[in-house]
Amino acid sequence: MTGAKGDLRGRMLSFRLAYIFSYNLFQFCGHTWILANTIARFLTFGEDALADTFYSVGLVMSLCQLLSILELFHIADGIEKARLLPRFIQVIEKNFLLIMVIMLEIESKPVVCAQLFLWNILDLLRYPHELLCLMGTPSIPMVWTRYTLCIPLYILSVATEGVTIYQALPYVVSTAPNGSSLNSTAITIPIRPPLVLMVYLPVLALAG
Repeated sequence: MTGAKGDLRGRMLSFRLAYIFSYNLFQFCGHTWILANTIARFLTFGEDALADTFYSVGLVMSLCQLLSILELFHIADGIEKARLLPRFIQVIEKNFLLIMVIMLEIESKPVVCAQLFLWNILDLLRYPHELLCLMGTPSIPMVWTRYTLCIPLYILSVATEGVTIYQALPYVVSTAPNGSSLNSTAITIPIRPPLVLMVYLPVLALAG
């Protein structure tokens, strides 16, 4: 009986390891393709590529960011060792910005291209490190590169996200009504989308 339980536990561990390895490999391949496509388009078309980069890589980028929601379950289940709250803020923040970019149709803004580029660099510093750790061969240069470069890149990414939201405000103001409200039996709370975006800006500094 004990042997059967041990065998079942071993199979579960093998399945979990295969799953998390496949997930990190998929994310690594996806972000590598996005980055390679972005650089190739910029080298081919120059500054003209900034206007339509999102149309070229947006679908794959949206898929990768949507699947990143699974990382919250990985951390909660113990498959991945990381802090849940910072990762939650990161995941929700990126998906929120992608939805905002798509709904407001500001994909052609150069800042959106810069944002995708920085996100991909940060993810390409993280996922290879995760893969090497899963294989039991962590690389000291990889660890140093990840935790050294991610600091300035993260600051640039947060600044770019702030610029993205700032540039989106005129579109929100022009399309949003004067104000909507949440009615209850006791109170009426006015909701103004531009104000929500401005309040959201300080939240960007909390992720990481």
